[in-house]
Amino acid sequence: MHHVSICTADIHRAIAFYELLGFTVCERFTTGYTLACWMEGLNGRIELIQIPEPKPAPDAFSDEHYVGYYHLSFDLTDTTEDLPAWLDALKTRFELASQENPEAVRPLRILLEPQQQQIGNTVYDVAFVADSDGLPLEFIRRTAEISR
Repeated sequence: MHHVSICTADIHRAIAFYELLGFTVCERFTTGYTLACWMEGLNGRIELIQIPEPKPAPDAFSDEHYVGYYHLSFDLTDTTEDLPAWLDALKTRFELASQENPEAVRPLRILLEPQQQQIGNTVYDVAFVADSDGLPLEFIRRTAEISR
């Protein structure tokens, strides 16, 4: 996959959010009449596109009737040994950044605290957070393989 495109109400706030996740801007450009950029990090690339007259995003995480793209998922298996500790450090990073610059960064909003989930014969630690526009982001880490 080349990239995932995310429409945002405020590209500067979105860039600040994704930079705190470990992404870096690799290209800035315009798409016709609006600002955009590519960012790379967590083994992937995202495209942020600022929407000039944004409407609130649907609540895909809480609306059980929502249909459409649901969330981005980042595999942290090779990044961290402990997803809950990684998430705690991320919360602290966001808290400090929001104190330093409350206009650009809000405290991290956790949608789902870390929990274990078995899919097939693999056990994962799974957590969800909301990005700067409230879109759900999943972070997973493989923790075990179960023999069948």
